Amino acid sequence: MHTQTFAFDVYGTLVDPLEMSRYLQMMVGDKAGELSKLWREKQIEYAFRRGLMGRYEPFTVCTLQALEYALKVTGLSLSDEQQQFLMAQYQQLEAYADVIPGIESLRAQGHRCVAFSNGPADKVKALLANAGVLELLDDVISVDEIKRYKPDPAVYLHLLQRTASRAGNTWLISSNAWDVMGARHAGLNAAWVQRDPAAVFDFWDISPDKTVQTLQNLAEEFSLNSGFEK
Repeated sequence: MHTQTFAFDVYGTLVDPLEMSRYLQMMVGDKAGELSKLWREKQIEYAFRRGLMGRYEPFTVCTLQALEYALKVTGLSLSDEQQQFLMAQYQQLEAYADVIPGIESLRAQGHRCVAFSNGPADKVKALLANAGVLELLDDVISVDEIKRYKPDPAVYLHLLQRTASRAGNTWLISSNAWDVMGARHAGLNAAWVQRDPAAVFDFWDISPDKTVQTLQNLAEEFSLNSGFEK
């Protein structure tokens, strides 16, 4: 019988960043979907770039710069006030419907649950508190603590150090394939949350240990006597 540590990615796994399209719809109409998608893609790309260059800035900087780029590419314009409003709404994203019951089930089984994010800890805590998730978590761990970004192996080792967990007892839970691959490369277990049925996992030689559609599905696959230890 082994208690596991579950480390949940936040954006795209616990809360939906594409929910921002709802606010963008009010501002830019039919181009909201295109703008929202490009914004999210560039947000991740900028974090990757900064990680590779060793030029770290908080994820909020990546997010704002990605918005500015997406606006330029789409030929749209938003006032400074509108941009700041959108940034503020990033703290108001709602949790997916399966998140709270899924985490509650894992905790009821005796497992430890933490948030593990590219976002600064204070921002992530505020976001998850507003979404009703923070009180269910044992900790919030941010890459900001070591000024690196996922999927740098050092970030996943930092997670193990912060949780005092062994890799064989630790699971990274993410809807982002690159995050899952980063964790597996660093020696952790990883589960891919395939929230979009049309999503395809990268065709590398690294695969998730598990693929689930929801966190409730994940909880159903674990119990204290499961013995999921490497």
